[in-house]
Amino acid sequence: MGEQNLLDIKNLSVEYKTEDGIVYAVNELNMEIGHKETLGFVGETGAGKTTTAMTIMGLLPTPPGKVTSGEILFDGRDMLKIGDKERRGILGEEISIIFQDPMTSLNPSMKVGDQIVEMIRLHKTISKKDAMEEADRLLEMVGIRRERANDYPHQFSGGMKQRVVIAIALACQPKLIIADEPTTALDVTIQAQVMNLIKGFKEKLGTSMILITHDLGIVAEICDKVAIMYAGQVVEYADVEGIYLNPCHPYTKGLFNSIPKLDTEEEWLEEIHGLPPEPTERIEGCSFSPRCPNCMKICKHKKPGITYIDDRHYVRCFLYENQEVKADE
Repeated sequence: MGEQNLLDIKNLSVEYKTEDGIVYAVNELNMEIGHKETLGFVGETGAGKTTTAMTIMGLLPTPPGKVTSGEILFDGRDMLKIGDKERRGILGEEISIIFQDPMTSLNPSMKVGDQIVEMIRLHKTISKKDAMEEADRLLEMVGIRRERANDYPHQFSGGMKQRVVIAIALACQPKLIIADEPTTALDVTIQAQVMNLIKGFKEKLGTSMILITHDLGIVAEICDKVAIMYAGQVVEYADVEGIYLNPCHPYTKGLFNSIPKLDTEEEWLEEIHGLPPEPTERIEGCSFSPRCPNCMKICKHKKPGITYIDDRHYVRCFLYENQEVKADE
């Protein structure tokens, strides 16, 4: 990790206090994103992906959430230590988020054009007239006629609403876009259009992106790096080619084996047996050990550290610990 990265996350741990006990949402997470890079953040529901995104942006609800360790360096600034005023200046202007459900992002009582204008004027000294012209231009960029700036969110389809959300996210040409499963709520035929739109703008503006998704196909098409997350921890991290050609962690292999293959005649897909641990469950050893087909005795009572397969690919698994030089924790 170095100064060339736009985002460095080091040993981040986040927990929630609930009536059922403490939820260990993120555990010793390490991640980095360079300028103009896209990171695919892959894992099951409840793995800690959205919590990580909210923590990066300083939007973690506290209480019940609490960062217990680590640092998040964005363009050299620790997002966990800056003041509220500085953070508000960064959000929207330098970091934008696209949520999976556009209705959680849009104000149903405001015209969509006014919502884009509000974002622009929040971060730029610009007249309302010029901001409205900019909003019209942004709508046209995402494939919506400028006359529709006077319409309300309920007058748009799901795919069109998400285009409006993308226009708002791009309003200040941020350095980093966090896309939290941005096509989940959309019809499958619209999903590809929206992802192509995001991909095109990312390349045009030179923006970095964190793409939170379940879809390994989208990751292959759009991302430069992949972080595979399980039970609050990144268990494997590599560039896209490294993950797809040489998946190492048993969980990563399980994800790939559960994808239908067009070049084989297998009647049944392989499955990952069992369920992820309960959010409040504290497993002594490797969190994947109860489901792992390669589980060894050590896996049940000791947590694996980071082992580097090469300088761009690491895994948390005892299967590889003695094969390569183990990195310092």
